[in-house]
Amino acid sequence: MTRQDHLETARAVILQEAKGLALLADGLGDPFNRAVSAILDSKGRVAVTGIGKSGYVSRKVAATLASTGTPAFFIHPAEAGHGDLGMLQGGEDILMAFSHSGQTAELAVIVQFCARFAIKIIGVTKDPASPLAKNSDVVIPLPDLPEACPLGCAPTTSTAMMMALGDALALSLLSARGFTVEDFRRYHPGGKLGSRLNSVGDLMRSGEEMPLVAPGDLMAQALLVMTKKRLGCLGIVEGGKLVGIITDGDLRRHMGPGLMETACSGVMTKTPVSFAPGTLAAKALSVMQAKAITNAFVLDPEGRPLGVIHIHDLLAAGVT
Repeated sequence: MTRQDHLETARAVILQEAKGLALLADGLGDPFNRAVSAILDSKGRVAVTGIGKSGYVSRKVAATLASTGTPAFFIHPAEAGHGDLGMLQGGEDILMAFSHSGQTAELAVIVQFCARFAIKIIGVTKDPASPLAKNSDVVIPLPDLPEACPLGCAPTTSTAMMMALGDALALSLLSARGFTVEDFRRYHPGGKLGSRLNSVGDLMRSGEEMPLVAPGDLMAQALLVMTKKRLGCLGIVEGGKLVGIITDGDLRRHMGPGLMETACSGVMTKTPVSFAPGTLAAKALSVMQAKAITNAFVLDPEGRPLGVIHIHDLLAAGVT
């Protein structure tokens, strides 16, 4: 087999899976809406299950649901009959079962348990006449397409459709719940994603770290404050509100023999760039880079300084 043969096989697989996704999207209808409504109306969690490759998909779907505001967990069908059925709360939880054929024998124990204890089942399968479909309260049908595997055996097209369906369900629920970026950040505090979702309020220097002076203070006194705080800027505060900022650039522009006797009001930049404490750190970094500034104050709704953010603090926190 040549390299060109490899590429042709790869493209054929991707195109076949893309065809499945397109048919899945076109075929979504009332069952999908009913599934969303059932989960929104539920007082419990979503238990997601499947065996084999469908089981790996189920784990991912459960994780995506949980991270986007829908409490969910994975239950292994083979372990269910050995005590894990205790994870399910009768009359409250919902079971979402993935099975391409709908005839997966390992699901029988969980399905029977759900029927006994009034746990609604959302079945995802290609066969509406299968045992899973017949025992489900809601059936979301998968297009009956051959797998992209050249042998027609390895789950490929079917698992791609299942994965996409899980994402569609999770994000539809996210929208319905009014899930916000702040909510998302609460569940993703670690890693690169967590750093991107930090707010300036999380990273700002506050309290005694803020370099603050009054408009009438002379630059001789103000420079001592600026040097001590080591942030390369001064916040000019009048009546408790920020009215200006002095940066290294302002000093260079006003450098001269009379600078030390000049009041801060004569050197400061009025209406400087500032941020609310809830501003995403990534957005603040973008603004600061675009305006070529290294410092900005964080203000409350009344214009009072809560802290100061330095571009180096953003970069050190991994914000990009």
